[in-house]
Amino acid sequence: MTITAPPRATAPGALRRRPGLGGLRILGQGPLFAAAVAVLSVLVLVAVLAPVLAPHDPEFLDLSSSLVGTTGDHLLGTDQSGRDILSRLIHGARTGLLGPLLVVGVSTALGILLGVVAAWRGGWADAILSRSMDMAFAIPGLLLAILLVSVVGPGMTAPVIAMAVAYTPYVGRLVRSIARQEKARPYIESYRVQGWSGWTICLRHLLPNILPTVLAQSAMNFGYVLMDLAALSFLGFGVQPPTADWGSMINEGQSALQQGAMLPALAPSACIVLAVVAFGIVGEGLADRIAKRER
Repeated sequence: MTITAPPRATAPGALRRRPGLGGLRILGQGPLFAAAVAVLSVLVLVAVLAPVLAPHDPEFLDLSSSLVGTTGDHLLGTDQSGRDILSRLIHGARTGLLGPLLVVGVSTALGILLGVVAAWRGGWADAILSRSMDMAFAIPGLLLAILLVSVVGPGMTAPVIAMAVAYTPYVGRLVRSIARQEKARPYIESYRVQGWSGWTICLRHLLPNILPTVLAQSAMNFGYVLMDLAALSFLGFGVQPPTADWGSMINEGQSALQQGAMLPALAPSACIVLAVVAFGIVGEGLADRIAKRER
């Protein structure tokens, strides 16, 4: 009588074969992607080192130097209040990047939580969370921010809260979609059979495998949020003068345009466009990389 050994069970790791963040290579994406990464790196460095890099106090008023053109002491000239434009641009990078960072961080964390719970639990939990996210889409983020500003007052707090609420459904619906696909893969069932809890599987295996896609979406969201917050500051609902902020600088530079001075409004506009385009290129590049990796 011949006794044969039972078939060897396939290890969960062999079933998984998912690279997660570790398999996401951002290098070699082309010169445009590299240029966008370089631009964002410079913006972050400028924001961090603003007190060191700024040649002047961004809030120092010198009405005798109002709308002075480019000189050796003021490389980009001065605004109508005599403040150095370059110094205000450098300090404006702080508020310009900090607000979107808070919004993207909060909305991504909430979106991941809601999306994973909806996909994993299914049933009534999925129905309630999905309908709640659909209802949130009906409220424009800018309108919600204006309503909160009327209650809380102008500043960064109300716009950040409003934008975080407005962008959470975008992340939540994306996470729900890809988490449902990931949940159907064999490695998830293999861990379930071994008796692993649902939260352990989600945190240790499912979540790392969906993070690359979420990272790409968050990069694009960062640019959109930056533009929205700048628009709110331009309208007077965001960061208030004399604090340097790109959106409020454009608003203040409108009167200078009537006097033939373009740099007070043009310089911050260029910074916003450059940052938004760079974030868009990085997000698209990451998304393309993920799509090629999944083929």
